[in-house]
Amino acid sequence: MTHYDVLVIGGGTSGMMAAISAAEHGATVGLIEKNKFVGRKLLVTGNGRCNVTNNRDKEEIIRHIPGNGRFLYSAFYQYDNYDIMNFFRSRGIALKEEDHGRMFPTTDKSRTIVNALKQIIDDLNIDLFVDAPVETVLYDEEKVTGVRLIDGREFSATSVILSTGGRAMPKTGSTGDGYKWAKKAGHTIKELYPTEVPITSQESFIEERVLQGLSLRDINLSVLNKKKKSVVTHRMDMIFTHLGISGPAVLRCSMFVLQTMKRDKTDAATMTIDSLPDMTEGELKQKMAQFKKNDGDKSIKNVLKQFGPERYILFGLERQSIDSDKAFKTLTPKEVEAIITFLKDFRFDVHGSLPIEKAFVTGGGVHTKEVNPKSLESKKKKNLYFTGEILDYNGYTGGYNITGAFITGRVAGMHAAESALALK
Repeated sequence: MTHYDVLVIGGGTSGMMAAISAAEHGATVGLIEKNKFVGRKLLVTGNGRCNVTNNRDKEEIIRHIPGNGRFLYSAFYQYDNYDIMNFFRSRGIALKEEDHGRMFPTTDKSRTIVNALKQIIDDLNIDLFVDAPVETVLYDEEKVTGVRLIDGREFSATSVILSTGGRAMPKTGSTGDGYKWAKKAGHTIKELYPTEVPITSQESFIEERVLQGLSLRDINLSVLNKKKKSVVTHRMDMIFTHLGISGPAVLRCSMFVLQTMKRDKTDAATMTIDSLPDMTEGELKQKMAQFKKNDGDKSIKNVLKQFGPERYILFGLERQSIDSDKAFKTLTPKEVEAIITFLKDFRFDVHGSLPIEKAFVTGGGVHTKEVNPKSLESKKKKNLYFTGEILDYNGYTGGYNITGAFITGRVAGMHAAESALALK
C-alpha cells in the first residue's frame, strides 16, 4: 500500500494550495480529485476570469467574511492575501486590480491560474489522482490513517487534509462528501444553508413579472428584522428576476435574509431599496418644491425620470395610483410624500432563496470550535485537517471566499507536513 506523509482529498482551490504547501514543506504528497481534472470550480469563478484575491488589509477582508470570519485570524497571520499575490507573481503571473479591490490575472482567464497551480503540482512531484472518488477516510481510535477509494485502492497517510468544499455549485463536484467523513471522525456539522444566492419573493409585482429584467445601479439594499430595524445594508447593483431579486447587493444580503427569517421565526423578511442613497429625504423634498416652481407644467414622469429607470419610476407612481402623464404641479403634498418614500424606502417582502445547489457559497459546515484555528487540525482526530468551504465560515463574493480557501489550504498544508515529518 502506498504511503504518503500528507494526503489531500479535493483538488479545488484550497486542496491544490494545501498539496503545494505540504510538498514545499518537505512532505511526500498525494492529491485525490473525483473529477476528471482539478480546479473545476476555480475555472468558473469571477465569470471565468478568476478573482484570485482582494487587495485590502486583513481587517477589511475578515469583515467581508461575515459568516464566522474571525475564526480565520490566526491563519491570516501566517499567510495572507498579499502572500497569495506574491505566490502567483513570483511564478510569472501578472495580476491587476479592479473595482472593490478585486484581483484578476491580466489574461482575464481563470485557466491561467489553474494551469499555474497544475504546473507547480507537477514540478513538486505531487502524485495527482483524478477521476478518483473517495469511498471513505480511515481512522483508528485517535488519529486518521488513510483513505479508501471507491475502486478499492487504499492509501495510508500520516496526515489527511479534507478539502472537499461545500454543497454549493454541485456541477463542479461540490456535493458535500466531506461532511460525512468529518462526522465519522466525531465532528459536529453546523446546519448548511445557501449564501451568496438569489432571493425569492411572492410579492404580486414579482409573480406578475412587472419589473423582471430591470437593473438598479448603486442603490442601498437593506434587510429589516421584525421590529423594522436594519440588520444589514449593502450599496451595489441589483436586478429584479422572475422569481425575486438578484445581483451583487442581493447576494450579499442573502445570508442575512435567511438568518433574520430564522431568528424572527417568520416565513418572510422585509427588504427596502433606497434608490437615491446620496440624497436625504429633506434634500429630495426641496428638489420637489423647486420642480413644482420651475417645471410645474411638465408631466410627472418627465420630471422624475432623472431619478431612475423609467420602468421603476412608472411602477412607483402606479403603486401610489398617481397618473404619470399629469402636470407635476398638480401633485398634492401627500403624493409628493409618497413619491419620496418610494424613492428612498421602497419596502417589499421576500420569502427565502434559491436552493443551496444554486448558491455560490455554502454556509455552515464543520464546527470551528472543534478545529484548531492556528493549524486547522481536528480536535477530534489527530493529523486530520480541514480547509476551505467544508469549514463553517463564509464570505462575500469579490475574492473573499477564494482568499479564505487559499489561506486555509496554505496553513493546513504547512502544519500537516510539519506534524507528519516530526513523526518520522
